Amino acid sequence: MTEPQKELTFLDHLEALRWTLMRSAVAVVAGTVLAFVFKDVVFDRIILAPQRPDFLTYRIFCHLAVRFGLDRSFCMESTGFTLMNTSMGGQFMVHLTVSFVAGLILAFPYLLWEAWRFVAPGLKATERKAVSGVVVYASVLFLCGVVFGYYVLAPMSIQFLGTYTVSDSVPNLVDLNSYIGTMTSLTLWTGVAFELPMVVYFLAHTGIVGPGFLRTYRRHAYVVILIIAAIITPPDVTSQIIVSIPLIALYEGSIFLAARTAKAKVRRAANPAGA
Repeated sequence: MTEPQKELTFLDHLEALRWTLMRSAVAVVAGTVLAFVFKDVVFDRIILAPQRPDFLTYRIFCHLAVRFGLDRSFCMESTGFTLMNTSMGGQFMVHLTVSFVAGLILAFPYLLWEAWRFVAPGLKATERKAVSGVVVYASVLFLCGVVFGYYVLAPMSIQFLGTYTVSDSVPNLVDLNSYIGTMTSLTLWTGVAFELPMVVYFLAHTGIVGPGFLRTYRRHAYVVILIIAAIITPPDVTSQIIVSIPLIALYEGSIFLAARTAKAKVRRAANPAGA
């Protein structure tokens, strides 16, 4: 016969939180060190790849354009700009920044798992069952957002902004920090934005919002999505539309998820013995 679980005091919770934060920090540092050591892979094969004409996304666009008889302007011959470093120690700081962002992305699933370990003991058995698999789903959504930002949003933004000129006499000499800032913000924040269904799921599970509320304020949500897209993307309409489309799709999927959650809560309330 198992003994009843001992109720934790406030200091016990603080101690658990401290160790959770320490393990999470260690995971991020480990990912950062790994990315820092493998500099050639991180920069030459990942970060700087979208500014080369042979990047996978550009080749796919070119192949589709040729296949469907479209204008060969979709085939990129040059990105239209040259990267440059303008400050002493700038490349070293960029190396640190990119390594930290890469470490954060690599450690993200583990950070979610640590958060779940900290929260789970305070939940009831039915609540733990209702949110089982949350770490996996949230990690998949985040990584899908990162992949979308890297392979779709970043290349199209780079192609548009890098080739845009007000005059042929003004070449584009892009500062390395500007390029890195665009790449990291598009990938990292798009991954965060893709967590929208999980946020809606928890709000629906706690009863704060329901499918009716989400449908009623659908138009308002679309405006907020456009604002979010404008914040996390470069200042061009194309990038904002590209981000808005999947976020709107995720919002509509969140309505379906909230409806299923509401029905499940009704069933559990009607049949508490089977919950």
